[in-house]
Amino acid sequence: MKRKEEDLSQLRRVEVTSNREISPGVHYLSYKRTREFIPGQVIKVSLSANNPPRIYSICSGTSDPEISILFNIKEGGLLTPELARVKPGDTILVSAPYGGFISSGEAEWWISTGTGIAPFYSMLRSGLGKNCCLIHGVRQGSQFYFQEEIRAILGEQYLTCCSGEEIPGSFFGRVTDWLSTREDIPAGIKYYLCGKALMVVDVRDLLIEKGVPFENITSEIYF
Repeated sequence: MKRKEEDLSQLRRVEVTSNREISPGVHYLSYKRTREFIPGQVIKVSLSANNPPRIYSICSGTSDPEISILFNIKEGGLLTPELARVKPGDTILVSAPYGGFISSGEAEWWISTGTGIAPFYSMLRSGLGKNCCLIHGVRQGSQFYFQEEIRAILGEQYLTCCSGEEIPGSFFGRVTDWLSTREDIPAGIKYYLCGKALMVVDVRDLLIEKGVPFENITSEIYF
């Protein structure tokens, strides 16, 4: 997953340790971790100093020996088609981790779509999420990345929504459809939203309509 970014400064070259296609057109790429990070932070990634980097959420835990990212191939994109062809032993350019999409450690709802699951997966692998509810929305069932591991950690606090096909155990529809049916949205907790701009705006507006204060909502938008 990615956001546009033009800053080329402070990138360094690292060696890729793995690059797996975990779903059609979606890759999980890793390199050896040499820096500490806080779950929810991001890194800039590029293949060449001549090309602007893109921003990706870290998708691994703080105790994992590698830093990983999750991305989908954008046809005609400047980075992801080439990044998908990177092999173990090849090198990429990355920045130091940074960013403020950080869990409060209290009761929270985490709401994501597609590869927006990445920062929340990092939080879960880092031991966070004890008091959290995670809602993940996708179009196809194959896009419920890390589903078994997440369900093992969160149990009934992990909710899935699938808009493109009916999946046993998942809500049939968008995340916004599921939220619209709820009359028990808690107003006094924090909400973290991660996904495309339209989803983030729609979910934020729904939460506010249901009484959640604007300041209780933190978002990370992907392009």
